[in-house]
Amino acid sequence: MPAPVPGARLHWPDDFGTRFTIFVDTEEEFDWGAPLSSDADGTRHMAALPAVHARFAAAGVPLAYLVDYPIATSPLAIDVLREVMQDGRSAIGTQLHPWVNPPHREEVNGFNSFTGNLPIGLQRAKLAALTDAVERAFGRRPLVYRAGRYGIGPETPALLAELGYRIDSSMRSAYDYSAEGGPDFLAVPNHAFRLGELIELPFTTVFTGRLRRGGAGLHRSLGRFPHGIGIASRLGMLSRVSLTPEDMPLGEAREAIRVAVGEGLRLLNFAFHSPSVEPGHTPYVRTEADLAAFLRWWDEVLALLDRLGVRAASVDQIVAATCGPA
Repeated sequence: MPAPVPGARLHWPDDFGTRFTIFVDTEEEFDWGAPLSSDADGTRHMAALPAVHARFAAAGVPLAYLVDYPIATSPLAIDVLREVMQDGRSAIGTQLHPWVNPPHREEVNGFNSFTGNLPIGLQRAKLAALTDAVERAFGRRPLVYRAGRYGIGPETPALLAELGYRIDSSMRSAYDYSAEGGPDFLAVPNHAFRLGELIELPFTTVFTGRLRRGGAGLHRSLGRFPHGIGIASRLGMLSRVSLTPEDMPLGEAREAIRVAVGEGLRLLNFAFHSPSVEPGHTPYVRTEADLAAFLRWWDEVLALLDRLGVRAASVDQIVAATCGPA
């Protein structure tokens, strides 16, 4: 993915302040270490979601649930999401996992797991099926989208605009999936920018350490040496930190937040996967102790954001600030 064109950077209204959002990749359960399968579509973890959602609601923090097809068609998941949406601020968007999203016309493999690699007609059909399923389940057209595995393609923005979307969050700043057949986001910044008729809100990645100005380029160079990235991180020279509790230590996340706010980033975009709310479904939350650490990570991060004066933003507030009335 190229860097945004000149002039595309979004300028937030003065009264928007510095905000954060939390996007939840709300998806089926599957074995992260096994080949992808269209039969892996369990949603039982959703029964554990209300208790976790309540912690955010008590702190006044809305969540944006980016649901994929198994979630949008699961009676359990629909009932749970309707319940948590009663907080009046959280939102439902979409996330497309092509291997479990009809129509099923492609071979299930790693390359085709990036939606942008599929023929445009199939992309359109899958996205329409997902969007319609969400509208049927929740009574409102979704406004925000994320491609599963960050698999955005050149046609994605126009296809989303056709279906009424306002926001895409498929880009993961400073990450490169090209070795797997996916996109390269090394040139994508953290700040929001206009992408055709959409607003792009990249998943935030912050470089910390004494050499953080070297950014993605230096991080890639270190990766060419055995253990180079790990050594640089342990020595406090350079760390790449995504704003997620999943595989990102709390101390590094807190430092990344301070750096991002200090450098003037106006919207910090956090994320996690819904199956992490119950032990045993993701590599990040295997045990009850892992779940306790996951929740403690959020408690500490939300407390830091509050001390720094960074307020939560709902999807509706972002749309109003960037696109006008929905």
